[in-house]
Amino acid sequence: MPVDITEGLLGPLLLSRSTVDRSAQLRHDPAWLDRAWGDPSTRVMVISEGRTLIKRSGDEAELVLFAPDRAPEGRRHLLGVDDGVAYFSVSAELPDDADSAGLRESGSLLGDRDAGLFVYAVALESWHATHRFCPQCGTETTVTQGGHVRVCPNDGSQHFPRVDPAVIMMIRDPDDRILLARGPQWPEGRMSVLAGFVEPGESLEAALAREVFEEVGVRVADPRYLGSQPWPFPRSLMLGFFARALDSELTLDPKEIAEARWYTREEMRTAMATGDLRLPPPVSIARRLIETWYGSAIDDEGSWGR
Repeated sequence: MPVDITEGLLGPLLLSRSTVDRSAQLRHDPAWLDRAWGDPSTRVMVISEGRTLIKRSGDEAELVLFAPDRAPEGRRHLLGVDDGVAYFSVSAELPDDADSAGLRESGSLLGDRDAGLFVYAVALESWHATHRFCPQCGTETTVTQGGHVRVCPNDGSQHFPRVDPAVIMMIRDPDDRILLARGPQWPEGRMSVLAGFVEPGESLEAALAREVFEEVGVRVADPRYLGSQPWPFPRSLMLGFFARALDSELTLDPKEIAEARWYTREEMRTAMATGDLRLPPPVSIARRLIETWYGSAIDDEGSWGR
């Protein structure tokens, strides 16, 4: 009997976890920011091109955090406050011999607090790296409000971190099969659900229907929202949906899709067992969408990168 996936939430979304209060009101208080940076209880993570220092222990990991006087020089971003402790990130080079990791490999190993801090720090670092100059006049902007605003000294305009919404969708056909596809840049066997960015002036539901039809030629109905997860590579917010395919015939756009097919649960199990199919890793919302349809967790041995 098909699993009912049109109600309720997805399972644990590993990059949506957080325990730290973002404390947005404190970003406007330069005196508080200075006091917090001078407090020895404050903790700082160092971020460099999406990576940070971690300490591994078996199948778990934690961030390596520093007191402010032990942190390297760099641009500071306030990440928030938790139980009276302020958390910052600093953009600076990491030691060559240190154990470091990015979100893709460590996101599923970190606890709730550290996962939330890491996602936040990666997103802020990426925005600052790509938005140094005013889009109105080209003047280099200055950073204020704890790293959350850039101000143009020439025209006074303020610029805020960007988030790019993208729909990611689990499509089922009338026979309760799920649609998985592979982009041209992916190796054979690496498959996922369809996804695409929302265009200007477009609703989420319209973006879902457009992307599916453009990429595989299938018309869909009854889009249902299931959950969301930040994906700061560099600044996406993935909005997960289920939708029902009105037919099963596929017409692929070769620029976007190299391969696509429908899978039953048994076909998916067999393809994973033979190594012909590798699914997205547990840290991704794509994996949670697939597992929601499948009805249970899936062994991680068949994931990308394994």
